[in-house]
Amino acid sequence: MNWSWFHKLGSPKWFYQWAGRWGSPCVYLGALLLLIGIGWGLGFAPADYQQGNSFRIIYIHVPVAVLAQSCYLGLGVAGLVTLVWQMKLAPVFIKAVAPIGAVMAFIALVSGAIWGKPTWGTWWVWDARLTSVLVLFLLYMGVIAIQNTIEDRVFADKAAAVVSLVGTINLPIIKYSVEWWNTLHQPATFKLTEKPAMPMEMWLPLLFSALGLYVFCAGLAMWRMQNEVLHRERRANWVKKEVMGDGV
Repeated sequence: MNWSWFHKLGSPKWFYQWAGRWGSPCVYLGALLLLIGIGWGLGFAPADYQQGNSFRIIYIHVPVAVLAQSCYLGLGVAGLVTLVWQMKLAPVFIKAVAPIGAVMAFIALVSGAIWGKPTWGTWWVWDARLTSVLVLFLLYMGVIAIQNTIEDRVFADKAAAVVSLVGTINLPIIKYSVEWWNTLHQPATFKLTEKPAMPMEMWLPLLFSALGLYVFCAGLAMWRMQNEVLHRERRANWVKKEVMGDGV
């Protein structure tokens, strides 16, 4: 098996150039898909027979909630890579993606509260799903605080990697909380292994929204990682040539 691609991921220069080609297309394509999905869901999808039009927040809430968990899973993998293989790009990924994941978790909490008020009659309860997502948000904030307050970058990267890796134990709690405990939160809207319970005209715009948000945030993460690579490798000759030209 050819593992050259894996070794390339450890090269800041290679990643910077690769991300420069794919970052912008991902952002623009993701924004387009997201606009189609949200516009379709909010304006044209039929109302739910039980929740009426209040269910439409699903086209925002579900994608951000799922992406918040995916981002943290990525942080956990990057944390493992940082601690075991010490690849340069792993802590870069953690620092770039943690704020994105934190924003997604925050929007999930806020949109969930807005959805919960007409559905459950309350903005917030210490429900297993809601509480575990709040813990997810706090984990993100912890990772961000570590990498931005500790001056020793090597120690900060390792500490953030440990928190990222250990925090992944919260992900199965989020996923299975509605099955393990008696909660107000409804089960998963749709699963990859099962046929969606809702009609196609309702779940298709949700799929567009989710795919669009994933692709958009992937491009955004590439941009952020590029900036972090330039900062960390600023003394390298290739950075000087990349930023200021071959005349440096």
